[in-house]
Amino acid sequence: MEIERIRELIEQLTALMDAKKLDELEVEIEGVKVALRRGRSSHGQPQVVVAQPHPAAQAPAAQPPPEEAAAPEEELHVVRSPMVGTFYRSPAPDADPYVEVGDEVGPDTVLCIIEAMKVMNELKAEVEGTVVAILVENGEPVEYGQPLFHIAPKKD
Repeated sequence: MEIERIRELIEQLTALMDAKKLDELEVEIEGVKVALRRGRSSHGQPQVVVAQPHPAAQAPAAQPPPEEAAAPEEELHVVRSPMVGTFYRSPAPDADPYVEVGDEVGPDTVLCIIEAMKVMNELKAEVEGTVVAILVENGEPVEYGQPLFHIAPKKD
């Protein structure tokens, strides 16, 4: 991932944190993990940690499930895979993704497609809110029950 793209991503995530009053946010896109955390010494600006895996990296150490990375004061809706298949973010290879981090979604908003046995299955948000994390890369295989998206539900 290019450094300019990472800078743009950090700006977008910082704006999302401000809008949703989050103290912590982690996303992984194209193998690059970006974690933003507000600390007491950060004077309101989030501290940024960007980690990119090294080519000769060993198997990752056991980590808590992604749904535990949510901001403490906000309950996130975790969208899980309803089946084993292949995850696709867009309806066609040359099409734009259905959703991006920061997008507002409704219960009937299509988030992705899961291909199983040559059948394309649309997966919907089921809640109204904001997409705060996309946990799977386009074209990756997914397992039943695997977390795919984090959505911050809209508060009434």
